[in-house]
Amino acid sequence: MAAHRFLSSPYVSVERIVETLASRTAAQCVGRRVLAVQDTSEINFAGRDKKRRGFGPGGNGTTAGFFIHPVIAVDVESEAVVGLVDAAIWTRGREPAEPRRRRASGEKESARWLAGCASAAETLSGAAQVTMVADRESDIYPLFAGKPAGLDLIVRAAQNRKLAGGGCLFEALEGAPCLRSCKVRVAPRGPGDKGRVATVELRAGKVRIARPVNSRRREKLPRSIELNLVEAREVGAPAGKTPLLWRLLTTHGVAEGAQAEDVVQLYRLRWRIEQTFRALKSDGLALEDSQLVDAERLFNLATIGLAGAVRTIQLVDARDGGPRPASDVIDEAFAVPLERLSRKLEGKTLRQKNPHLPGSLAFVAWIAARLGGWNCYYKPPGPKTMRHGWNQLAARLEGYALATEMQNV
Repeated sequence: MAAHRFLSSPYVSVERIVETLASRTAAQCVGRRVLAVQDTSEINFAGRDKKRRGFGPGGNGTTAGFFIHPVIAVDVESEAVVGLVDAAIWTRGREPAEPRRRRASGEKESARWLAGCASAAETLSGAAQVTMVADRESDIYPLFAGKPAGLDLIVRAAQNRKLAGGGCLFEALEGAPCLRSCKVRVAPRGPGDKGRVATVELRAGKVRIARPVNSRRREKLPRSIELNLVEAREVGAPAGKTPLLWRLLTTHGVAEGAQAEDVVQLYRLRWRIEQTFRALKSDGLALEDSQLVDAERLFNLATIGLAGAVRTIQLVDARDGGPRPASDVIDEAFAVPLERLSRKLEGKTLRQKNPHLPGSLAFVAWIAARLGGWNCYYKPPGPKTMRHGWNQLAARLEGYALATEMQNV
């Protein structure tokens, strides 16, 4: 009942939850070189849409559902998820929308990409460098034209755009020399796929893309925009595998092979947001199975779920050790109860001891895994174990905080 009252409160909203989470992320990103990774995921209630209220059609045009578009910060050096930067959550109207080409950029769902860029530039202004990374759906001309100052872009090209000097984008690097070959880790593509390491040849150069013919003139978009193009083409792909081919439009310099490789490796980290979506849905929180029926309350729950998914990924990242401090996910005031919990959960053998330094995120991850039911003699804990363990840990720390407050009183 208390949870339902919280989600229904007029003082609780997606915007306020995101603002609170983003302020913490901003503080953690100061001085770091970070990526602002954004993407969209759908929550579809196929087979579970009865009694749902306030939802329009999902991606299939019929079943009730809604969409989540988060921006997460990823540390370039450690490749770790730092936190949530922004999030948009919406459902589509049931009335047919005006044809896409008649609408201005701000009236389309694609405006979320521009809003994500603007939010990242503002929220992460204290970072040493910010680069927005996104997949092919973000390949829209207004995004390149409206890029905020102080923010770089890496966008996977989806459209074979016309070039200002003639020709098309996908043929721009034909005949260009190979700058270097490098290894790229390809993320798993589904159940049973463990991923692989691909060998790619890199080519790069400057391109000037032309404004689309169907752009609305009143938006005053520039006639052309100069960007850099990096092409990563796999050689010697395994039998039965589609060769990797990435065409990346970027504002980063790519004059040398090392620079082109850096762009490719940064784009590879876009997969971190896919892992966050899995932790939010099938691999962790199972948001699609929520019993809430009202859109407003479920939107609030989805935003809190995003925070939980990010926390889960952070704990999974830290399970094997690392230099990240516990303060990335938990207040320093809980150092004492964490050490007491660790001793209580340890066994007599060396393998049953917490091997990580107190004050590290790995130390917290070990505690959460044990509380979640992980047996240290078996495989490393996954997202579901970490999620269960974090719930247990949060409850115990809340009890500790309450007891401390009562003693002070």
